[in-house]
Amino acid sequence: MEHKGYKRKIYLEDKPRSEAKREILEAFQLPLEKEMMAATEALGRVTAEPIFALSSMPHYHASAMDGIAVMAEKTYQAHEQNPLQLTRGKDFTYVDTGNPIPSPFNAVIMIENVDVLDDETIEIIEPATPWQHIRPIGEDIVQEEMLFPQGHKLRPADLGVLLASQQTVIPVAKKPVVTIIPTGNELVEASTQLTSGKIIEFNGTVFANFIKEWGGEPKLHEIVKDEPENIKAVLLEAAETSDIIVINAGSSAGSKDYTVHIIAEIGKVYTHGVASRPGKPVVLGEINGKIVVGVPGYPVSAYLALEWFVRPLICKYLQLPEPKRQTVNVKLGRRIVSGMGAEDYVRMNIGYVNGQYVANPLTRAAGVTMSYVRADGLLVVPANVIGYEQGDFAEVELMRPLEEIKNAIMFCGSHDLTIDLLSSQLKRVRTDMKIVSSHVGSMAGIMAIRKGEAHVAGIHLLDPSTKQYNISYVKKILAGLDVILYPFLKRKQGWILPKGNPAGIETASDLVLKKANFVNRQKGAGTRILLDLLLEEAGLSAEEIIGYEREMFSHLAVAAEVKGDAYAAGLGIYPAAKAMGLEFIPVADEEYDLVMTKSFYESESGSQLLEIIQSASFKQQVEKIGGYKVVENPELKSLG
Repeated sequence: MEHKGYKRKIYLEDKPRSEAKREILEAFQLPLEKEMMAATEALGRVTAEPIFALSSMPHYHASAMDGIAVMAEKTYQAHEQNPLQLTRGKDFTYVDTGNPIPSPFNAVIMIENVDVLDDETIEIIEPATPWQHIRPIGEDIVQEEMLFPQGHKLRPADLGVLLASQQTVIPVAKKPVVTIIPTGNELVEASTQLTSGKIIEFNGTVFANFIKEWGGEPKLHEIVKDEPENIKAVLLEAAETSDIIVINAGSSAGSKDYTVHIIAEIGKVYTHGVASRPGKPVVLGEINGKIVVGVPGYPVSAYLALEWFVRPLICKYLQLPEPKRQTVNVKLGRRIVSGMGAEDYVRMNIGYVNGQYVANPLTRAAGVTMSYVRADGLLVVPANVIGYEQGDFAEVELMRPLEEIKNAIMFCGSHDLTIDLLSSQLKRVRTDMKIVSSHVGSMAGIMAIRKGEAHVAGIHLLDPSTKQYNISYVKKILAGLDVILYPFLKRKQGWILPKGNPAGIETASDLVLKKANFVNRQKGAGTRILLDLLLEEAGLSAEEIIGYEREMFSHLAVAAEVKGDAYAAGLGIYPAAKAMGLEFIPVADEEYDLVMTKSFYESESGSQLLEIIQSASFKQQVEKIGGYKVVENPELKSLG
């Protein structure tokens, strides 16, 4: 419903992101304010002006060694064949490291090279050179030299330099105040009892911590309802009390998205929409000389928009260069399609397999926060590129350290809850290792092993002709490769149904008879193959199943969909049903096995992985979930 006085704006611009950024940076002319701060408390702060040393370090000639101070010119005759004796007080004095060198002495001889004859006399056999083993005044810091220019972010060692030069109180840039305004009638605090249609407001906290990380001072406003007058009042107040304004939601072309109209009414709009996905519906404007950035409600879009447009403003104010992520060249494990005319930001998982980095895309939905949290990197597809083919190489911006990625075990294949437990246990044994999971289904997992793009694949593929799991598929698809099939789990597959099973689903035939809304797994998933076999045995076709084409990429996703519909049904594993508080009717006991190359099996990482699988603690964790059992003393099958 449109609000009186604010007509719905149907379109968004497709302005290049670089142009939109340039415009607001030019408009952002906030003068730098400084504040004085104790040097001991200034870690991470940015210098507001050049800082000069108030004193030298050392501020006297200091001994660099334990030994004796001498006059060098009086030692020139010393030789192995002509030992020279010196008298204490007259010819030398004892000094320790850091002691001042008294006049007229001008050299230090290490104590190891001194032969002590008595309390007053020593003997040397090597001459000294002027100023040897003496730290001259100002060797480290010279009084009046510039220690740091303005725009320098102070590190721990920098604080030591400040104190050593007697700079105890220094001018730093005042942190720019960034007011964050979450808007929406549907938003509630995290502590609230949730009801249908209500969404927890968490973006504001994420924004605040990004802003802290970048050097700003966030002010998180309480949730503002979707009323134009309320939004207008809050924006005007923020323009008086802050340096930059971020307003969350209300930036698209929806019927209640008033933001762009309000900014235009009380200020100026530079941009409404940039040519990037996700993150397109951005509003960039100005209110009373303060830049306002309207970011989308979808989390991933919002986080990227914040990085694109708020971080540069903070960096400009603090006179810091914008940070750049490390990049790495990767081989793409899957095809990536992109539309022309807009940049595409694709979240990626990355692993290091057979001497090369391999990357697979995570979900590209702008509202899926976990795709951002789990991402190892970002693939930026330029606006003039329509995508990449599987096997192509591309440059990816890293969101984690390269060493962490390099040490990860790349897991590909069927989703199973125990893989996360395995990764957690591995992390305890090796803090520098983890498992990177890509849930693409059993068949895709086997293909990843074939193409050298994964270390391990999890599979549960039932051969309808032999009623055996996995062996025939591995022999056929991985023929000629030296691979190991490692029996891992016995687990139960069954119907996942709403609590109480209101539709009375017990068999595959009931899916049709009761007109259940079925939630399927993706093509190539072992569960999908099991379903097709059950349908075939019941004399049913896929076309008779409502929702057969509705695909999910994990057992938990199937269970979550079933939970939301009293007449839904899915096929999956017991722990997924248990986790969601759903009914479960067993259908089959299946074998979930691991496929890996023999070289990985024999590697240190492979040995550690299998050692954890057979550990008592891991087995206990797995069996606690229910519906699972780790295979004891597995009989390895060397196939291929």
